Amino acid sequence: MRVVSLVPSLTEAIAVSLPGVLVGATDWCGHPADLDVARVGGTKNPKLDPILALAPDLVIANEEENREPDLTALRGAGVEVLVTEVRDVPQAFRELARVLDACGTPSRPRWLDEAERGWSELPEPEGRRTAVVPVWRRPWMVLGRDTFAGDVLARLGVDHAYAAHAERYPRVTVDELRSAEPDLVVLPDEPYRFTADDGPEAFAGLPCVLVSGRHLTWYGPSLGEAPRVLGAALRAAHR
Repeated sequence: MRVVSLVPSLTEAIAVSLPGVLVGATDWCGHPADLDVARVGGTKNPKLDPILALAPDLVIANEEENREPDLTALRGAGVEVLVTEVRDVPQAFRELARVLDACGTPSRPRWLDEAERGWSELPEPEGRRTAVVPVWRRPWMVLGRDTFAGDVLARLGVDHAYAAHAERYPRVTVDELRSAEPDLVVLPDEPYRFTADDGPEAFAGLPCVLVSGRHLTWYGPSLGEAPRVLGAALRAAHR
């Protein structure tokens, strides 16, 4: 089996579960750190000719991260494309199992069972807080309805203020975000890399928490650590 992955979190899942199966991945696929495969461009602008030159049996994609015209072109060239959809934590586990099965795993990897068990056994949050969760700046964009990251936070006791918005990633001015009067502002380091010097200054007077984007937005082996890593960061912001 020869697989090309166009989704960073799924690249990691395949690489740690089925060593040697991946032959290509995007430039953004940074995990595992020692991944040594051909690079085929970005998630939004993959290089189709190099992908085809790798003669993959399967290309792994995601309906949110990858563009349909690219996937249609790959199918038109005779390549099988598996497209995932992940909008919440349970769906992430179902899709991970589907991807790994399609890639030829003989059995469910231990990390997947352990991560799923960890999420299913999460204690009920002691209290609930509201947050705004920017994912981009210039223009400001935040988590809206029906997002995986929003579901992750909700399971950890944080409800984001735009969960009922008509759009999944609405553009909202920073004045509007402040006027929503959230309990805190959650700032991940991807897709936009918010840092201590880039982000919190826009929300003076509001508690801000910097979190790992990989643990908030990726669905792969990082799911096993996410409750602990994100929970610790969120609790620290409450003190």
